[in-house]
Amino acid sequence: MSEYVNSHIPNGPYEQFIKRPIDIALSLGGITIASPLLAVLALLGAVNMGGNPFYLQERPGKDEKIFKIIKFRTMNFATDENGVLLPDVQRLTRYGRFLRSTSLDELPELFNILKGDMSLIGPRPLLVKYLPLYSDEQRHRHDVRPGLTGYAQVHGRNNVTWGERFAMDVYYANNISFRGDLRILFDTIAIVLKRKDIDSNSTASYTMKEFTGADED
Repeated sequence: MSEYVNSHIPNGPYEQFIKRPIDIALSLGGITIASPLLAVLALLGAVNMGGNPFYLQERPGKDEKIFKIIKFRTMNFATDENGVLLPDVQRLTRYGRFLRSTSLDELPELFNILKGDMSLIGPRPLLVKYLPLYSDEQRHRHDVRPGLTGYAQVHGRNNVTWGERFAMDVYYANNISFRGDLRILFDTIAIVLKRKDIDSNSTASYTMKEFTGADED
């Protein structure tokens, strides 16, 4: 893997000066308004998951800097007779499927946005183990802050190939605009309300298959 170089040039004053203050204002407002819901979901999660309702995982952010993303936990800690955690599909609870289908499991990421790890709109932060697998072009998805939602999420979500998804991520990073972000935000709201691109009858449909390399279609 070649050394990552961020050669990104902000696309105008919105990206350079306005986008981050909007993220701060909206995430702070969202946390304030949603605080009762956050408290209820944390309590329900603690009961349904039998412990800590939050899930923290390292993800690469802007410039491939590692941060800890925070979500509501959707899987329990069930193990087999040898004490080994059961496969994800078996540990994904009915409550967890509800959280994922409504995207409520993502709500705590508002704290990541407020902190500056993420933006409201941007390429979704994926797994750290994928970093060595990206092509040089695909790595430019990390030129900007990752987002709670993004261009790829409103153009197919989990129903596109990895190659298509990364191409959209890079396109977004190179074409950030206020109008574009506003459209992504409204499209996201519509998708969440309609639960579009999620098959509620399949546990596998909530996540994409694992990425195994830049040449994967």
